[in-house]
Amino acid sequence: MPMPWDTHLPDAQLLLALDGELSTRETKKVQRHLAACWKCRARQQELERTITDFARFHQENEIALPSRDGPRALLRARLAQLSRAEVRPRHGWIWAAALAGCVVLFVAIMNVRHPEPYRPAAVAAIPDSRITPGATLMTTRESVCAQPNTNNRAVPVALRRKVFAAYGIAGASPRDYEVDYLITPALGGADDIHNLWPQPYSATVWNAEVKDALEDRLRDMVCDGSLDLTEAQREIAVNWIAAYKKYFHTDRPLTEHYRQ
Repeated sequence: MPMPWDTHLPDAQLLLALDGELSTRETKKVQRHLAACWKCRARQQELERTITDFARFHQENEIALPSRDGPRALLRARLAQLSRAEVRPRHGWIWAAALAGCVVLFVAIMNVRHPEPYRPAAVAAIPDSRITPGATLMTTRESVCAQPNTNNRAVPVALRRKVFAAYGIAGASPRDYEVDYLITPALGGADDIHNLWPQPYSATVWNAEVKDALEDRLRDMVCDGSLDLTEAQREIAVNWIAAYKKYFHTDRPLTEHYRQ
């Protein structure tokens, strides 16, 4: 396949290269081009990061990726068809259109494998770290443990709406979610949108009541000196469900946490 050096590699070809679908000869051509073209190297790295984020999202939410047979084979065939096209796009908007077509096709393939509609409540058991990484105040163990009231402060209505919008559920009912602090203020969590996410009350067993129990357990441990405050903040921010399993010594929420 001819590869003029005054043009850039199309996204379809970069994707095929990342997936190891090119022949040895074509792979060498791509590698030579990448060695001389920083724009294509940067674009390949961007595509690789996107694929990695996509795979991590599905892994963290226990969603199986399609097998290499069937629908995924159709995607590879479409990418190969694009890579063999005689017309090589030279402008960014044409590249974007070609990639958008591939993305639409991939979404369609995923829907064949997973026909159920997207349910934000099921995904929100663990917050999206890109939206809600957690935020803390400059505080100490002594200050945290001196607080007489460990109840979370009410989140203003306007801020709750912003949180719902950030998670793509602007029309959600407040009765279905608690806009919760990822790191509770009782452990030094900040009143910041980066520390808030819409946690479902009942759409998953890992719901708001269960997390409240973990927050109480961690605060008790911090205040009796058996757990460092920074470590408690880190564990609840990284994966509060894993922290619950660790500190309650169970793989499932205890029934005592559920609403009566």
